[in-house]
Amino acid sequence: MHAIRRILVAIKDTRARSLPAVGKAAQLARALGAEIELFHAIDAPIYVGVPSLRDRGLKQLESDLRKQCLRQLDRAAARISGSGLKVATAVEWDYPGYEAVVRRASRIGADLIVAERHLGRHIAPWLLHMTDWELLRLSPVPVLIVKSPRPYRRPVVLAAVDPSHAFAKPARLDEEILRLGSAVKDALRGTLHALHAYALPLPLGMPPKAWTTGEMTAEDIRAEIEAKAAAHAKLGFARVLKSAAVPRSRRHLVGRHPVNAIPEVARETRCAIVVMGAVSRSGLKSVFIGNTAERVLDGLECDLLVVKPPRFESRVPRAVRGARIAAAAPLP
Repeated sequence: MHAIRRILVAIKDTRARSLPAVGKAAQLARALGAEIELFHAIDAPIYVGVPSLRDRGLKQLESDLRKQCLRQLDRAAARISGSGLKVATAVEWDYPGYEAVVRRASRIGADLIVAERHLGRHIAPWLLHMTDWELLRLSPVPVLIVKSPRPYRRPVVLAAVDPSHAFAKPARLDEEILRLGSAVKDALRGTLHALHAYALPLPLGMPPKAWTTGEMTAEDIRAEIEAKAAAHAKLGFARVLKSAAVPRSRRHLVGRHPVNAIPEVARETRCAIVVMGAVSRSGLKSVFIGNTAERVLDGLECDLLVVKPPRFESRVPRAVRGARIAAAAPLP
């Protein structure tokens, strides 16, 4: 992981009165000696044929809306500028929003994307708003999803690693998670905790207690399986943390699925930022199952920093799409 020198802040609503992502990005930028760009993608369609366009050309409308959004971003930038912090602003007509953010990050060489989570009720309890989900899936650089409006004050940073690679994550991803977690912890003068949540390798149904195999009951078999799984997980956890400066009192080994364990440990430690890895998945299966990082976010009360494997390449096209034009439905 290279140093964070440029942070892209994705602004979803330029008219919002409160922008926690901007304030937190400014905290990180000052601590890391980085610069910031506040970016907004106008991805709403322009409907041709409506009366308001008859006296204004399409290009003029695009220009006016862009300037309006830019003025709003400039006001947000003015609130955090100073103390040597370099802040730029940019607005583009581009869609969909998550691709526009990834494109802009690539164009300016951003090392980190900061975005507020989309609000609203999800279709399923674990399913993110499509923009959040796709941004996590497609971005080649780390993405900080801001959920809590509270500023960072010597935060607890929780690095969730997976030494067993049970969730299809490559080995080097754990190193990236720990490096980034440590960098954020140092910059914000917080503390680093580490978590390994492992799912117990039990069959879907255990035989009734009355059944026996030799002298072992079903409960004996279950206990032996759990003990072996815990021992294996402990060895892997120690191996991953061998060169990490995480004291034993801040190491959490939990025999539960990460979707349940990570939010639970985050609450217990009063964590401000969870750092975890994600791999990109495609196809219909991922829509229904979801990536572990995507499912964890719903259960978290704190922010989530998602890291991709080294050499991850995004498939987002580089060309900006421009304004999306749609035909207006005729009035009755």
